[in-house]
Amino acid sequence: MTTVATTITQATEDATAVTYAARVEHVSKSFPAPGAPGGRQLVLDDITLDVAPGEFVTLLGASGCGKSTLLNLVAGLDLPSAGSIRTDGRPALMFQEHALFPWLTAGRNIELALRLRGVARPDRRPEAERLLELVRLKGAYGKRVHELSGGMRQRVALARALAQDSRLLLMDEPFAALDAITRDVLHDELTRVWQETGLSVLFVTHNVREAVKLAQRVVLLSSRPGRIAREWTVGIPQPRRIEDGAVAELSAEITEELREEIRRHGRH
Repeated sequence: MTTVATTITQATEDATAVTYAARVEHVSKSFPAPGAPGGRQLVLDDITLDVAPGEFVTLLGASGCGKSTLLNLVAGLDLPSAGSIRTDGRPALMFQEHALFPWLTAGRNIELALRLRGVARPDRRPEAERLLELVRLKGAYGKRVHELSGGMRQRVALARALAQDSRLLLMDEPFAALDAITRDVLHDELTRVWQETGLSVLFVTHNVREAVKLAQRVVLLSSRPGRIAREWTVGIPQPRRIEDGAVAELSAEITEELREEIRRHGRH
């Protein structure tokens, strides 16, 4: 791997001049190899990917292929070993775990993000209540985390991410720990919120049907080192259902490609 200057830049241009929500150009990432002093393990190799304004993109791949690593690089939590990353403003990040503060109410968790954004104190509660209503949790402002179901906690986490007023939402398997029915409901809610807000979304998953149900574009990463193996444009009209024939058909095609990547990795 050739080492080049690495950058992570948050665009400050007028919104009309920005043609991307995220732009990843020839990005590679390596980490120290365990048990090999001075050695490096290549995790991502020459990734080039654009997310357009308002686009919903899912990143799909086998465990360990570097999906979360790439998301962390786009979020600015780590630096690439090579290549450059630019985003239209600071992204908001939502994890698999809700990461809510248990000593705060649902509303106060959202207000904390608003305070960090610089929203004036008198405006925080009305905005927190508006965001809770957006994710269909009207009236939950005063509820503690332990009073909320898993799906409700993830809705609060989504509202808190939206409170950052970012144009780009990064989601790292946020529904993986939920039961199938709750996950399916939250797919519909996320699709609705995305359509209502015009956000760009980069969503990491290892669930093929989840990727197809949500995305306008599915990007498959190869097994380590992660490279873009193939992309699919999903032309199925929203709203989609997991059991829809078109969703099942495209999911089967992508699953076969994913299995081939896993088989290829197993031969090395």
